[in-house]
Amino acid sequence: MSIINDIKRRYITGNIVEKLILINIGVFILTVLAGLFQKPYAGELNFIATWFSLDDTVNGLLTKPWSIITYGFLHAGFIHILFNCIALYFIGNLFTQYFTQKQLLNFYILGTLFGGVLYIFSQSFFPLFEGKNSYLVGASAGISAIFLGIATYMPNYELKFPLIGFVKLWQVTAVWILLDVIGLVGSNAGGSFAHLGGALFGFLYVNKASNKEITLLDNLSSLFKRKKKSPLKTVYKSKEKRKSSPDLNQQQVDKILDKISKSGYDTLSKAEKDFLFRQGKK
Repeated sequence: MSIINDIKRRYITGNIVEKLILINIGVFILTVLAGLFQKPYAGELNFIATWFSLDDTVNGLLTKPWSIITYGFLHAGFIHILFNCIALYFIGNLFTQYFTQKQLLNFYILGTLFGGVLYIFSQSFFPLFEGKNSYLVGASAGISAIFLGIATYMPNYELKFPLIGFVKLWQVTAVWILLDVIGLVGSNAGGSFAHLGGALFGFLYVNKASNKEITLLDNLSSLFKRKKKSPLKTVYKSKEKRKSSPDLNQQQVDKILDKISKSGYDTLSKAEKDFLFRQGKK
């Protein structure tokens, strides 16, 4: 009972990221238990997966409209939920450093919704899925929305990875998206469409809400461009020096004049007298 009480306390006191992780783990445990009770009917989905996973047709969505959201709390196996919870923990906590917990929940839910819509669209209109039946589970679409949201907001934020060093957030995001693009021709192509749907929502929402220019794609395209040396770089530096030197000279003149007013001209060093003489000739 103490373990259950600890989990309850952790849920009550935890932030929205911890709450979402605990909910996903709780649903996963219930799904596993339901599968054990349904063992004699091996090969069939247990009733939790049947009622809350997202079917691949519009008719299935009309029959179970809640599944457009609930599929984002189901997982197909231990490795599936493990990687999603790890990603949600790190990405979600980074997100809440710059956005509110309510906004993170909104991104998770709406990213899941957009991912589900793109999944159904792909299953209905892409020849790749013709004659195939599938269903969708997983939190990846919601996590992708959170990931692209924070990456769009601060693409140059640096993350430190063991053995690699510091890597900019937009570069990690590029790898994340690339894996899903490659996955469009793999065995989990429907899931990749859902991930990209969630990512698209996160990107467009933050870009629109913050009135920021779209710089994430510029960063991606910069990988394929040659860097050009600017011939004006030295000129700019010299201008900065010319702008700052009068201020420094004036400060030194004021310091010397203040010394004269307090102690007299004779107290000046030869270098100070020479400097004052040069400034007087300008």
